[in-house]
Amino acid sequence: MIVAPAVPEEPVMPSAARPRVLYVTDLAYPARGRRYCDEDIFLTSRLREHLDLALCHPRDAVTLLDGFDAVIVRNSGPVLGYQDAYDAFRERATATGKPVYNPLTGRGDMAGKRYLLDLTAAGRPVIPTVGRPEELHLLPDAERYVVKPRLGADSMGLRVVPAGEVSGLVDGDVLVQPYVDFSYEVSFYFVDHDFQYALHAPHPERRWQLVPYEPTPDDLDFARGFIEWNTLDHGIQRVDACRAPDGGLLLVELEDLNPYLSLDALDDQAREAFLSALTASLRRFLRTG
Repeated sequence: MIVAPAVPEEPVMPSAARPRVLYVTDLAYPARGRRYCDEDIFLTSRLREHLDLALCHPRDAVTLLDGFDAVIVRNSGPVLGYQDAYDAFRERATATGKPVYNPLTGRGDMAGKRYLLDLTAAGRPVIPTVGRPEELHLLPDAERYVVKPRLGADSMGLRVVPAGEVSGLVDGDVLVQPYVDFSYEVSFYFVDHDFQYALHAPHPERRWQLVPYEPTPDDLDFARGFIEWNTLDHGIQRVDACRAPDGGLLLVELEDLNPYLSLDALDDQAREAFLSALTASLRRFLRTG
């Protein structure tokens, strides 16, 4: 009897291939009081359970993105450090329809700090901000003022100057705010439109020494108002605020491009809850993005 040779079985392919995602980060960025690299090493070690990931520097993103299903922009540092590469990345991603998380339609810091002018004009609870010399009279009187670049981030180019020097610095490329003698800063972290946790710096002079903060219902209403204003359906956002002398909160920054998350300030339970929310958000985004 002739026995036919055994035919090896075909390997079983998964019903759907895992998404290939380009994770944009600058692991060497020298952030003050923080280690961006630690946060992204931790996040990618966990996200690899669900995605096929490759890390790249923001300057390399435009040349690599065509080989991936989507892009995640995380701790990539201030755009001012690589503005040409960022502009090229945005143009290429938009032209090809490549899904980017966070989506590139954000109205906060992703688009520069013009939103601070818009929110001021709309009467929102934000530190009063103007951008032209003829508008300086609209600001509250103060002994000192903050002058910051319209495209600044991470305090790059920020100056605190005496009142008498302000008018000579307003050249169209900066924003001016009164210096607020606040009690403390507090940050609210969201995934999609869902609140995750809040952290605050009890000592204003040590901005990044953060501890958990239990927000009041009014605090959350304040933060959610800016998340809703931004209209991003997907992504991570951080609402930075300060506690003003009158006890109310004022917006400092709406970070919707690459907000640092300070995950090391959370306990294990809160960190795991955030990871679960992020994973679920990415799954939804990769299905619809």
